[in-house]
Amino acid sequence: MTKNITDDLDVLVGVLPQRIQMALNTPKKDQLLEVVLDLGRPPEARFPESFIYLDESPVTKAELAEVLDKIGQFGSDNRAGIERTLHRISALRNRRGDIIGLTCRVGRAVMGTIDIIEDIVKKGKSLLLLGKPGIGKTTMLREIARELATEKRVVIVDTSNEIGGDGDIPHPGIGKARRLQVPRHDLQYQVMIEAVENHMPEVIVIDEIGNSFEADAARTIAERGVMLIGTAHGITLKNIISNPALVDLVGGIQSVTLGDEEARRRNSQKTIQERKQQPTFEIVIEIIDRDTLAIIENVAEAVDALLLGESIVYEIRKRDALGLVVIEEAEIIPPKKNRTIRNIYPYGINRNKVFEAISEIKAPLNIVRNLKDADLVLTLKGQYSKLPQDIREAEAKGMPVKVIRSNTAIQISNAIIEIAPQKSEE
Repeated sequence: MTKNITDDLDVLVGVLPQRIQMALNTPKKDQLLEVVLDLGRPPEARFPESFIYLDESPVTKAELAEVLDKIGQFGSDNRAGIERTLHRISALRNRRGDIIGLTCRVGRAVMGTIDIIEDIVKKGKSLLLLGKPGIGKTTMLREIARELATEKRVVIVDTSNEIGGDGDIPHPGIGKARRLQVPRHDLQYQVMIEAVENHMPEVIVIDEIGNSFEADAARTIAERGVMLIGTAHGITLKNIISNPALVDLVGGIQSVTLGDEEARRRNSQKTIQERKQQPTFEIVIEIIDRDTLAIIENVAEAVDALLLGESIVYEIRKRDALGLVVIEEAEIIPPKKNRTIRNIYPYGINRNKVFEAISEIKAPLNIVRNLKDADLVLTLKGQYSKLPQDIREAEAKGMPVKVIRSNTAIQISNAIIEIAPQKSEE
């Protein structure tokens, strides 16, 4: 496999102060990830496995102003770029809104990298890429868009101009694909719908689906028969299932109460979780590293298995030392020991903080939006003292109500630890 890498690195280096340009002239320059310029601190260059200070003298306000004069305008997401490149400059601001730091990230178009999933892409099914930040999701997304655009009508919804680059003319790395820019991140879901209604695409490409509005827009697009290629905020399929805002991307989850006889037949608790509908994305690709992928070709079956506590089948694809693609036999990834999943209803409490606490300790808890689906209520002392309808109803049913003093992360985390079901005995 031959990789064709376009990084326009000289353009990014050219907007930096002269002393930093000179310091960046190192053998490791082609591995550079980003340059960090923080007011009053030495300038820093970051590489995949290390970082170096480029000079002992701290960055000055004048040097930050020099960079700002050479780049594009910052959007509502505090990101700017350099026209017709993939480089991204992100701003760090003080409380007055003044820019006191810059993260100058190198953008690279790497062509010839999707041979590892070429057959998957050609199936024409909607495909979701997952992986940790910086692993190469956007690079792969861009290359998929370029390849598909040779045969299909492809429209990219480019929220931060990371896929198609800054400026009105997109970077050549997207090939014949068209690009819709997004004025503000909170309007991304609207532009997704606009792309379908106004431009008749066969394929929509979207980076960083991050909230329920965007998940709903993705489902609407898929229901119109348009192929979706996207990334989301998650590393694995399990992360997406655990995220209330994004779970609809893989079919959604609903709590179902079984009758006594059915629960005995299944040898399960009375309240179980089931997939609600067909997944928006039919295939999930987890990017383990730049040369190793885990592919789930039937998301519906995988979600069903995970909800039942069963193992799921992955296909592992790797690129060996010679650049050849190796497809291993399907591996069964064993799940953790089963634990009873308890449905928790947060009343008057920040749901995002509850979700973060559950994720951090990997508690077998599921957040529900209705009291009727809950096994337990978590609320604040101030709310409990008012005895609202939901609290009265919960206590009338004999449902446990956990009361905490305040809506702080530590209070919520401690409560989650206390109420989480414990692991079953081996």
